[in-house]
Amino acid sequence: MIHHVSISAHQPQQVAQVLAQLCQGQSAPFPYHEGSYIVLALDPYGTMIEVLPQGTKLTPTSDDFVSGTTMVRSSDNTTSYNAFHAAFSVATSEATIHEIATRAGWHVVTCDRLGYFSIIEVWVENQQLIELLPPKFAAQYIDFMQPQSLQQFLALPDNEAVEEEVLKQNLSR
Repeated sequence: MIHHVSISAHQPQQVAQVLAQLCQGQSAPFPYHEGSYIVLALDPYGTMIEVLPQGTKLTPTSDDFVSGTTMVRSSDNTTSYNAFHAAFSVATSEATIHEIATRAGWHVVTCDRLGYFSIIEVWVENQQLIELLPPKFAAQYIDFMQPQSLQQFLALPDNEAVEEEVLKQNLSR
């Protein structure tokens, strides 16, 4: 189980506040890294998102036994997409997620993953992908990700047909 992730943002405080609304949690300054904020989902799993200033790099250190990590800020604040994303189950409704993300000026879209499950893609500051699963979507996702369902999916005789359908969906966006 993943308990927390870190992302960077041009406006960490605003991003943390919006993410807190999306997960019905709270945001607060992150005491260990100046200019950073944390989003606490206040769920039984301890889910947290750290929002660090754009250009922040975490590096290992051997002389800080409290964190073991040094935060280095780079002057390179260019916007870039990356491969990282995370999916979070939230109690917030699909409509409310769209409303909050749209109000923040972020791209948001509900996606159907070939009928297996649906997710809501929220593009934080229109550069960082976070996937949200309201209760109905979370149930679909959990059902699909059960070992028996995954084994059936992987045993499909024609995985090329699945790949072609994914390609069609991506081209139609």
